[in-house]
Amino acid sequence: MSKRISSPLDILSPSPFVPQTFDDPVKAVDVLTELYERNTNFLIESFASLAKGAPITSRYRAFYPQVSIETTSYGHVDTRLSYGHVTAPGIYTTTITRPQLFRHYLKQQLGLLMKNHDVPVVVSESATPIPLHFAFGEGAHVEASAAAFLDIPMRDLFDTPDLNTTDDEIANGEYIPPPGEPSPLAAFTAQRIDYSLARLSHYTATSAQHFQNFVLFTNYQFYMDEFCLWARKLMAEGGDGYTAFVEPSNIITHAGSSRPETDVALSRLPQMPAYHLKKKGHAGITMINIGVGPSNAKTITDHVAVLRPHAWLMLGHCAGLRNSQRLGDYVLAHAYMREDHVLDDDLPVWVPIPALAEVQVALEGAVAEITGYEGFELKRIMRTGTVGTIDNRNWELRDQRGPVKRLSQARAIALDMESATIAANGFRFRVPYGTLLCVSDKPLHGELKLPGMATAFYRTQVNQHLQIGIRAIQKLAAMPPEALHSRKLRSFFETAFQ
Repeated sequence: MSKRISSPLDILSPSPFVPQTFDDPVKAVDVLTELYERNTNFLIESFASLAKGAPITSRYRAFYPQVSIETTSYGHVDTRLSYGHVTAPGIYTTTITRPQLFRHYLKQQLGLLMKNHDVPVVVSESATPIPLHFAFGEGAHVEASAAAFLDIPMRDLFDTPDLNTTDDEIANGEYIPPPGEPSPLAAFTAQRIDYSLARLSHYTATSAQHFQNFVLFTNYQFYMDEFCLWARKLMAEGGDGYTAFVEPSNIITHAGSSRPETDVALSRLPQMPAYHLKKKGHAGITMINIGVGPSNAKTITDHVAVLRPHAWLMLGHCAGLRNSQRLGDYVLAHAYMREDHVLDDDLPVWVPIPALAEVQVALEGAVAEITGYEGFELKRIMRTGTVGTIDNRNWELRDQRGPVKRLSQARAIALDMESATIAANGFRFRVPYGTLLCVSDKPLHGELKLPGMATAFYRTQVNQHLQIGIRAIQKLAAMPPEALHSRKLRSFFETAFQ
């Protein structure tokens, strides 16, 4: 039987931090970093001490840093901007985690607030404890004597993740600040971010520091194989502006090298392997094989969203629904029919998911450049319209009349299991999104791939499709962030952070 602590332990914490005011975003982020490192090191060192047999005399607690602003004016800022400002007088705050990881992002967001409102920011300690698990960071392997915590539960000594407060209420537009409390500055709290960083490491087998601001999702390993071949060749030839290529297990090949810096061999791929072609300022490309199904699509985008990417695109295969389509044709989604259901509780199906002009133009332009078709001729190989996403891979085995009728009424041109989920979560999390699919079968017309046909199809089509996706990403990356982040994704009451 576990021993119980007969009386409450005194709480031991780092010395109180005196709030500081800044009109320089770089200095503000420096202090956020120092405060976060001090508090997490306190927890790590306390844990290590107990694991070595130190007597238990206290409960250990440290708090996340936070950043706040206060404005007293209703004055309008540049109304072209979709972020970087608040809409009403008041106090706004958010907790901060991993400031070194988010350094570039935080400098931009705080700098915009200072510029647009002509107010300083205040750095202080929040009232939110840092869970011990998150103090170690994602992917940490903790060496400690298990015997040290057999008699007393760890939760009696340290704060642990609180899933009751790790939610998406702010992003979903459901959070209402209690009377007298500040409004949120960001869509995600520190603990919500830490939760996702840990999940990203688990699912992708790569560290959050390697993720880039432009993300390609796919549902086939064929695309990942082509991406790896292209990226390794690019590294061997000097990088062409990219600095490194990172594979699962954080295996790094630097620009100018034809082999990784270590000889570590990955024994098996993770559930959703991620590969990162890095550029300075996280301006490169991350590509993730999410596997099949809307649940996977929601899971990975729930977590990638906390990194605040500039855009994510879906490249995958689909069922063509029109007799005029051929295997290998492209489908550019202009609308989404959501029969995936995994987001019903977070984003009702009556919420429209709009096409984003900036992304659509980039994708269409990329198809034209890579294939050589232009204008009216582009219609020979690409069709735009509604993509339906369903949660039943074998929907053909049931009574087809219901699904086929709905697809026809929606004017759908293709069906898959991920695209609408990824687009809807992009809408929900204010991440610009887009979809370019490739027709791989036509079940309504009896055109299913035979084994030999499938091999030929994948060999000839995957590389072209991938190059289109990469070209579209490069077009988006060349745009100013303030132009890419559309106001269409912002609700009535928005947080200031992008």
